[in-house]
Amino acid sequence: MNSRDYNALDHLIMGFEKVKGVASGDSLPDWIPACAGMTKGDAGMTNEDKGMTREDDGITKDADRVRSAALMRVNHAGEVAAQALYAGHAVAARDARVRDAMLQAAAEEGEHLDWCETRVRELDSHVSYLTPLWYFGSFAIGAATGAAGDKWSLGFVMETERQVVEHLDRHLELLPEQDRRSRSILQQMRRDEMQHASVARDAGGAELPLPLRALMRCCSKVMTGTAYWV
Repeated sequence: MNSRDYNALDHLIMGFEKVKGVASGDSLPDWIPACAGMTKGDAGMTNEDKGMTREDDGITKDADRVRSAALMRVNHAGEVAAQALYAGHAVAARDARVRDAMLQAAAEEGEHLDWCETRVRELDSHVSYLTPLWYFGSFAIGAATGAAGDKWSLGFVMETERQVVEHLDRHLELLPEQDRRSRSILQQMRRDEMQHASVARDAGGAELPLPLRALMRCCSKVMTGTAYWV
């Protein structure tokens, strides 16, 4: 199934259903990995990783397991926000090509969301209890910035993805060395986010003013700092 089969309102509704499921501890719906032709649960994993259990995932210390879970919970919250941002931008997009690109990116972020949620559960932990807040707050921001025009909407996406790459670089340094599975997921996410930034730039994204970029960093720190614990 292709993301073009859904319009912006469909994505908002499906996002709402997904957030309800995640917040209640349910698995993500099948349409998320299916939209990219993936098998649910296999995302971000090598053949060697598949079937890995708690006992053989390489993490031997409980403290390392707790730290990995907290870091992956933060990444899950970030992917919730990213998907909502794209959906919000799609609602406000004036150019059909920009809207389609946003919906496709939202579908790809859905893959990342599934990877992170699966890994958090494997680490015997939970996703952020504030997941609905991250989703609807980010959707509102995406719709508001998208209303300024497509070049600014694309610029916002471009800057968001750049900051996400920096964030992933920090997490790759903080992950316990033995947590090969989480590391593999974050490395693939990093490659995808760099591609999203390039697509937004090539589509005509404008560089955002420095004060706005600084504000985005501050908001990101609030979310990541909170999601680490809650």
